[in-house]
Amino acid sequence: MIRKIFLSFLSFLLLLTNSNLFTQTTLDYDNRVHPEVAQDFMVVSQNSYATDAGYQILKEGGNAIDAAVAIGFVLAVTLPRAGNIGGGGFMLIYKADSKVVSTIDYRSAAPKSATSEMYLTNSGVVRFGHLVNAVPGSVAGLLKAHNEHGKLSLKKVLRPAIKLARNGFPVSYDLNYILEWGKDSMLTNNTSKNKFYDASNNPLSVSSIFKQPKLARTLNLISNQGKKAFYEGEIADWIVEDALLNGGLITRNDLASYQAKDRLPIETTYRGYKIVSMAPAASGGLVLLQTLNILENFDLTEFGHNSASSIHLQSEAMLRAYSDRMRYHGDPDFFSVPVNRLLDKNYAKERSKSIKVNSKTASEDIYPGQISVVDESPDTTHFSVIDSNGNAVSNTYTLGSSFGSGVTVSKGGFLLNNQMRNFSHYFGRSDDVNLSTSSANKLEPGKRMISTQTPTLVFNPEGDLMMILGSPGGGKIPNIIAQIISNIIDHNLGFAEAVMAPRINQRVGKNLELESGFSPDTIKLLREIGHQPTASTTMGSVQAIFLSEGFLYGVSDTRRPGAKAKGN
Repeated sequence: MIRKIFLSFLSFLLLLTNSNLFTQTTLDYDNRVHPEVAQDFMVVSQNSYATDAGYQILKEGGNAIDAAVAIGFVLAVTLPRAGNIGGGGFMLIYKADSKVVSTIDYRSAAPKSATSEMYLTNSGVVRFGHLVNAVPGSVAGLLKAHNEHGKLSLKKVLRPAIKLARNGFPVSYDLNYILEWGKDSMLTNNTSKNKFYDASNNPLSVSSIFKQPKLARTLNLISNQGKKAFYEGEIADWIVEDALLNGGLITRNDLASYQAKDRLPIETTYRGYKIVSMAPAASGGLVLLQTLNILENFDLTEFGHNSASSIHLQSEAMLRAYSDRMRYHGDPDFFSVPVNRLLDKNYAKERSKSIKVNSKTASEDIYPGQISVVDESPDTTHFSVIDSNGNAVSNTYTLGSSFGSGVTVSKGGFLLNNQMRNFSHYFGRSDDVNLSTSSANKLEPGKRMISTQTPTLVFNPEGDLMMILGSPGGGKIPNIIAQIISNIIDHNLGFAEAVMAPRINQRVGKNLELESGFSPDTIKLLREIGHQPTASTTMGSVQAIFLSEGFLYGVSDTRRPGAKAKGN
């Protein structure tokens, strides 16, 4: 009798183990990599100083929004390649008491005098310098979040960033390396050159203390005067002065009229789980949700994690979602984006019918003509936060390229973005329909360029928050997030394993890209069904928090150095 009971119990355990309903224990020795585990709150970002700052704000009684704002400003000090006050981004805010998700669109916007003709040269679209500076949105967005949802004073929230800028911090190997890599843009601007390089054009040396007194002054002005300091006050004067002297376009009126905007989040379901992401102009959310809607028509669990068949189906879904992006995605204040149509389950089902399980679809059969795409920089950054009350923030923001335009505001000590290059400047110059000629993303005064930034929240079938995630990675971001979600829901991977698993990327008109770690046999099978896989560098750096069974699991993707998860 005892033996029968034991065998029944063992069978029950095996059933749970093999179930698609995800479970994670605090100590799961079946997984090769492990997350940071906490029960009270968790902070995850691409930079240890930023994570520590967010953690400290939560320890001092701040909420998730306070911590997120502190992180955003600290990253402007300690991660200059992507952290910023001179760029823009998108934020999802989840309030646990109301179970409502709100969003803030603080994407950079076009100066009113800008025209596409200014950006086109014989060698392509202008990439660096003052001309490509869009009106920055980061300060407006972060302060809007704090004003509407924060608990602590702005002075307290900005204190860590001001301290790090004033007192300095040791230069890491990563910062030294990326400054060497970014010389092409940075050395063309004297202020950037003098700030980040020595007289011989060598980057800040490893372990040297990097102090930024001008940036400290800027942050102190924001701390004391709020948004007005940046968009109407002394800092605005500095930005405009530099623009006038160097061929930039940003005016006092451009800055004064800029507003961070509330948007309704977009959502879908994937196998019973609710996926919530950012609405346009953040086109990444639409690409993500469309990809998942198409994939829902196939049993990925049956094919197995990162099998040739699963990779193929993901690739085909990505192709179709990205092809729609080229025609339909733009700033909703200027273009009527057909969000409901794009996210319709029946539409996804129809799109899925053209996918063959054993054969790759040619790009020209998905979208007519030769496809070209805007080269979106991978140098964005993401952070995720959850506080002890269950409030959460998923935030992605960017300067565009690494170090943005390479332009540092001479009196302000902060870098400016190069986001003007992300409009479809070839609109009206070609009959081909592609991202570079998209009418939806054509340049117009005050307009926000589309972006693949994809801050995301996932809720389990019972309606409870389950995942807070996002990543840098440029055009790869929606595909990265889709794979993490599938890894967990379809393949029952542990949280850290889901993030660390090898990734793919598929764009229209391009070969399938594979990170290292895929089997040669899998690659061979992919070739047999028509793919031409190419090796890729690492894709993104997911900063994620997962909730399960009363525990918080923080995962900082090791694809980029310096990331850190910290909880209590």
